[in-house]
Amino acid sequence: MDPDLVLPVLRACRLGRYAYVAPRGIASTLRPVSISTKRGDDGTTGLLHGGRVQKDSARIETNGVIDEAQAALGLARAEVRGLPLDDELAGLERGLWVVMAEVATAPRNRRKLVAGATLVTEEMVDVLERRVHELEASGAMPSEFIVPGQSRPSAALDLARTVIRRAERKAVALRMGAGSQVVPYLNRLSDLCWLLARSSEQEHLTARGARVKRPRTEA
Repeated sequence: MDPDLVLPVLRACRLGRYAYVAPRGIASTLRPVSISTKRGDDGTTGLLHGGRVQKDSARIETNGVIDEAQAALGLARAEVRGLPLDDELAGLERGLWVVMAEVATAPRNRRKLVAGATLVTEEMVDVLERRVHELEASGAMPSEFIVPGQSRPSAALDLARTVIRRAERKAVALRMGAGSQVVPYLNRLSDLCWLLARSSEQEHLTARGARVKRPRTEA
């Protein structure tokens, strides 16, 4: 999705000729909408709750990377269709829409954000942390650097993890403001992707060339 479409994403998440539309920002219905508005031809794009900025601004760059992260998670999800991880990754993708909505809002309009819909909450971060702890407790995880690529799902998850890390760095540079949970959320999400990648491997290939079998456990 182009960053010009990402910014009003929680008002109209455009998918082809249709947009998800909901008054509070969460997708619930579909209606036809043109994907080409031409409003960005001057090099600017609209923010959620009003205002326009240059497309190469730090705010747009941050959301562009988060959009990439969402697409990378989608690539990983395509590798596990029909498996339990499919639904989990779809939920993580949806969570990034909330992140993009907050990033797409000018500081003066933050009061208009809705917790859990267009504003990342501590509870959202806690959900990721609990899942991280659950995976850590499910079996021994490698304690050294791992070479990506032992399986297609794990490789896709490692790619998503690195994009999410880049999004985190962009968000740090953007300085979201006191109380924002965007950076903690992205940080925990990247940790979760690493653990999900390791959990989807039958064996790990370490940086020193050792192959370590993963214990059979349920995550």
